[in-house]
Parts: sequence; structure tokens; C-alpha cells
Amino acid sequence: MGHKMQHCLLPERKLVTVSGPDAETLLHNVMTCDIHKIADDVRQPGALLSPQGKVLFQFLVGKDSDGEFQIDIPEADADAFLKRMTMYRLRSKVDFSPIDQASVSVVWETDSAPAEAFKRDIRFPETMPVFRGPPIAQASKDEAYSALRIEFGVPEPGIDYELGDAFAHDISFDQNGGVDFKKGCYVGQEIVSRMQHRGTARRRLVTVTGSGLVTGENVIANGKPVGSIGTVVDDRALAIVRLDRIQTAKEADEPIQVGDALVTVELPKNVSYTWPET
Repeated sequence: MGHKMQHCLLPERKLVTVSGPDAETLLHNVMTCDIHKIADDVRQPGALLSPQGKVLFQFLVGKDSDGEFQIDIPEADADAFLKRMTMYRLRSKVDFSPIDQASVSVVWETDSAPAEAFKRDIRFPETMPVFRGPPIAQASKDEAYSALRIEFGVPEPGIDYELGDAFAHDISFDQNGGVDFKKGCYVGQEIVSRMQHRGTARRRLVTVTGSGLVTGENVIANGKPVGSIGTVVDDRALAIVRLDRIQTAKEADEPIQVGDALVTVELPKNVSYTWPET
């Protein structure tokens, strides 16, 4: 690629190891992704949903060659996640071990994983491989990684949306393997498949460009809020918005604004969803 390898530390992440004879079955039965299909060299996006289909926890799942699983999750959500998983465990033989001081680092603009412990984060396309693994010394600023997430539409809970508030489609889980539509039952599955088959997902991730963007501010189209700003780097931001309302405003030549500033709204790179036909 001819670039200097970029990397940054994500100190707000925690790793939880899941092991035991029933670990794979338990994870597969409750999570949105297909745990049976996870390759050893990837970190797979996944979520735990409420029965109403809302995202309660968002994480990445990796698997060791010895069959142990690692859940890479925001540290702020780890305790509640473990509590919920313990509730699902019942009598299964599964152990959950939070790893202390296990920050995660991210590496990109490199052609291959920097070491065996690094796994490819499949939320990003193969043309821009991103790897996650143990901490690397002297990491670059995380703004560069945030900018990469904005470009490819890769949201994180707590900044791009609130847990308990979004559906799997809102956070592009139908795009990046976070949901497997063939795997059968898991918590919240009926809602997710209904949205998929009826094509009713209207809230989608977009990239917003404009000056003075602030996380949490509303995106306004036709005078009404249609979503809010998430991660911001310079004049670009990630936002989850109602695509249909943005499209209606565009067709009517109505301004789209954040605060007093006019903004442009584009779809992230590599998504298969399109602007709706109005």
C-alpha cells in the first residue's frame, strides 16, 4: 500500500474470555452472528438484542485455535454484559473471565496482520483491512481511527447511538456480518428478519460534512430532527438518520442543517443500502 502503518490504542475496551464445553453453543444461541462460522483470524461483529430487537450490547467476537472465545467490548458495558450472559448460562458449562488491563489496539494501512494475535475486524472492507489485537507501544492518535470509522460507517455505542435505542439495521449489522440471516433463532431474531424481509429499515448510518459539528446535535431536515450527530473528526461526522426524510428534503431543495450550519449527507463507503425512492 505504500503507507506507513497506522495504529492506535483503545483503552476504553475490555476483553472477556469465554471458555468451557458449552461456550460455543451458548454464544451461538443468544448472539446475532453465526458463532459456528467464525474463522480464527477475524473478529466478528455481534450483538445481544432485547426481545424487541433493540441492541443491548455491541461487541466483536474472536476465537482461539484452542476453541476459546474473546469478546471485545466497551469496558463501560462489560459488567452488565456478564450479568446478562450469566442469566442465559443456566446450567451450561461455560466460564466468563474478564481480562484485566487488556486494552485493545487497532492497526490499519498494512497488508497483513502485524502478529498472530491480531485479527481482522470484518466491519471494514478487505480493501481497507483493519486489525485488532493487544496493545502496541507509541500508538498514534485515535482521531485517525475515528475518521476511518466515519468513512466506512462503523459506529460505536455511547457516542454514535445509545444502547437499548437502536435496531441491528440502524448500526449496519445487516451490512457487515453482525447479523446472520440463516442461523435460526436468537433473542430478538423475529424483529430483525421482519425488517430484512420487508425492507423496512429507514434509520441508517450516514457521513455528514459541515462546519462546527458537535456530537449529540440534531440533524434537521424540513425543519424536523431526523437523527443526531455521533463521532466527529474535523468537519465530518457519523450519524444515524431517517434516510427517507433526508431524501425528501433533498428532492424539495430544502436545506439540511446541524445547528445553523448547512451540511451535506452522504452514504458511507461500501454499504449496499441506497437512498429510498420517494
